[in-house]
Amino acid sequence: MSLVREWARLLRRTPIHPQWLLGRRKPPRGLDQATGVIMDIGAADRWISAHLPPATSYVALDYPATGNEFYGARPDIFADACSLPLADQCVDGVVCLEVIEHVPDPARAITEIARVLKPGGRAWVSMPFLYPLHNEPFDFQRYTEFGLRRDVSRASLEVVSLDRTGHAIRAAGLMMCLAIAGGVDARRGVSKTLLLPFALLAIVATNVLAWLMSIVWPDWKNIATGHHLELRKRAEPAASDGSTK
Repeated sequence: MSLVREWARLLRRTPIHPQWLLGRRKPPRGLDQATGVIMDIGAADRWISAHLPPATSYVALDYPATGNEFYGARPDIFADACSLPLADQCVDGVVCLEVIEHVPDPARAITEIARVLKPGGRAWVSMPFLYPLHNEPFDFQRYTEFGLRRDVSRASLEVVSLDRTGHAIRAAGLMMCLAIAGGVDARRGVSKTLLLPFALLAIVATNVLAWLMSIVWPDWKNIATGHHLELRKRAEPAASDGSTK
């Protein structure tokens, strides 16, 4: 592990960390009311399972090329989100957080989510909007709110809620901090050691300034760290008995 990455790991909950403005990882709103079988696509270390009601049945799924290498995944199933090895309408809920940007065909992945959901089932999906390239070469796209709505609608899913994450000032501050840390991390030898103290000071100053400004400055909806969606599969219409009056 590089010097910068080791330092960041130890200080991840302080303003010295370049991702401090992201805040702590939180489960999607409404997940605590989930019922039945819940499939977690891109489950990584299965962290979401701790936030599900005890009565639910949790199924973790991850992709071999990214799950093992980047996240220490411990899934029940290794599979591709674009070709889920599940029957139609077999799960009550799907969680898919920060995964769609890593899928070569995101529209297909959303269609697969719709396929395996039971009528009336819900899905919780998130995707970054302003965030650096990561997990190369498995980072393919960023979507606006309207791109997400487009693909969700084509998959015949309803948007229950769509929330922006991150105040615009915090999103800008986060990108600045990551640019500072990334530039130092890309250096080699003595220059990295010499730059590190200046990077620490710049990151702390940027984090604190962005945090304070986000309290007093108006937000701007055109800039966000990411988007969180709660989706619902439309219930199938009641079957007609064929009778006539």
